[in-house]
Amino acid sequence: MERNIAYIALFAALTAALGFIPIITLGFGVPITAQTLGVMLSGCILGAWRGGLAILLLIILVALGVPLLAGGRGGLGLFLSPSAGFLIGWPVGAFVSGLIMERSKTLKPLLSSLIASIIGGILVIYTSGVIGMFVILDQTFIEILYLAMAFIPGDMIKAVISGMIVMLLCKYRPHSVISRNG
Repeated sequence: MERNIAYIALFAALTAALGFIPIITLGFGVPITAQTLGVMLSGCILGAWRGGLAILLLIILVALGVPLLAGGRGGLGLFLSPSAGFLIGWPVGAFVSGLIMERSKTLKPLLSSLIASIIGGILVIYTSGVIGMFVILDQTFIEILYLAMAFIPGDMIKAVISGMIVMLLCKYRPHSVISRNG
């Protein structure tokens, strides 16, 4: 039990630390950050429940006002901003990434973590994010989809990085990838 709590706290902290990498704020109020890499890694390494809980912990702390998001952002106001849908999608994305990793143990680690990162860390988060942007911004759904396309190149790079990290961990520290060992 204590080990699970430590893993959850560690990956919440890792995702928060990725917020120190400088952000690029787009004109419509949603920043490009490295923190979605933390979401992908949480699910791919910790598995569905631990990964989802790690990111949920981070989101709860942010909601309480702790400035853990890129650019030192925190507080309930973020959940009324164009970023709200993405933030709400983070724990679900981590959970889905972890679930895919747990169910694809027969695939090579690079392939399974790449698939998990793309589906959970991009598709799930984008679905929630696009819905949030549609609700908050005064634009058509097609315009919102067009805006969301700005994130795809960076998120694909993060998915590849996540896959490579998981592959290397599986090779050199196989017991550290809990999603593959449970």
